[in-house]
Amino acid sequence: MKEWDEFTKITSAKGVWLTDSKGNKMIDAVASMWCNVWGHSNPQLVRTIQNQSKKLQHSSMFNLTNEPAEKLAESLVRISPGMYKVFYSDNGSSAMEISLKFALQYWKNIGSKKKTKIATVENGYHGDTFGAMSVGYVPEFFGKFKQQLFSTIQFPVPNKYRTPKGYTVSDYQNHCLERIEKRFAKRDDIAAFVMESGAQMAGGVIIYPKRFQKKISQLCKKYDVLFVLDEIATGFGRLGSMVQYEEQQSKPDIVAYGKMLTGGYMTMAATLANKKIYDSFLGEFNEWRHLFHGHTYTGNPIAAAVAYENLKMYKKNNLINKVQKTSKIFESFYDKISEIDIVGDIRHKGMLMGIELVRDKSKKTPISSKKSINKIFFEEGKKNGIYLRTLGNIVMLVPPLAISESELDSLLNRAISTIQSAKPMVTRI
Repeated sequence: MKEWDEFTKITSAKGVWLTDSKGNKMIDAVASMWCNVWGHSNPQLVRTIQNQSKKLQHSSMFNLTNEPAEKLAESLVRISPGMYKVFYSDNGSSAMEISLKFALQYWKNIGSKKKTKIATVENGYHGDTFGAMSVGYVPEFFGKFKQQLFSTIQFPVPNKYRTPKGYTVSDYQNHCLERIEKRFAKRDDIAAFVMESGAQMAGGVIIYPKRFQKKISQLCKKYDVLFVLDEIATGFGRLGSMVQYEEQQSKPDIVAYGKMLTGGYMTMAATLANKKIYDSFLGEFNEWRHLFHGHTYTGNPIAAAVAYENLKMYKKNNLINKVQKTSKIFESFYDKISEIDIVGDIRHKGMLMGIELVRDKSKKTPISSKKSINKIFFEEGKKNGIYLRTLGNIVMLVPPLAISESELDSLLNRAISTIQSAKPMVTRI
């Protein structure tokens, strides 16, 4: 942290551009941490916030409700196949904590005492709170807290670029699935299987092979394990579909949304459950089936209003089809990016690209530097008019969904220039 002795102050933003206090402009290549949909200062969303703030700024949802929260819940259930009810929270980590409590308490509510364990995949990420760290354990991030985290059962994930020796990608995918089924069949003690939907984001942009998620979903149904999906960063068009689990042909019992839910304008998240899960919490007060969980700003009217408007804009502007069209610009840059001698692999789906940087292409040795790679790329990116944030040796490009083709073309050219200018600083041993 000592490296960061000063910070760039952003004073305004419009469209895909951020402007700092010195008047410098940068393309927001990470959608302000993967959440921005329409670009900054969208007049329709700003107007929605202003209008709602004049009526009702906040009202508790303890024994009360409000119209924006109800309308949003109806919209979320409508677009989410198999889901029945919505529980609001403030952020993605909280939404996943709620998912875990739903899953674990469900079994207690129906009288099953043996289903107490959580299964996950290696390299997943679900947030920075303790429950989220437990199910999304990334050693580099959370190693210092390992003793305080609850144990989980972890399974490997196919990674096309780093498949173990002796396996084809298909063989290794089957191996991963076989390990899951073998453990499911061995003991009937797993309450839920938790994974990101469609791809692992903070774990390095690992995009699942076709049918991998679908087959896990089928195994969960076969062995009576709840299937919990995290679509906080991968849903709402990021990977090219509104609801990623629908594209993956999988059927979750519980799903969490966040980030792009409000278009990136307010903080809000939602955990959805199917009818089976919801009904297990219904009962008389003295049965103690209810969920002891609540947030001060749950169902905040301003956040709910802007989220509801955001969802209407998706439909009105046919955004998902536009995303699928615009994302082809990424594909047109594959060859140009691959020609850079420190680029080992390119992973792309929808409005997401991960560029893995290596010192040796044949050995796939990651780049290294005494200085933070994240800081190097931030500084070099700023010189090239682009805001970048890396994950270790992986450059992530996660632009606002509504970025135009010409703006995305510019973003990719600026990213290439940044990688080339950073190269001398990130290849030293």
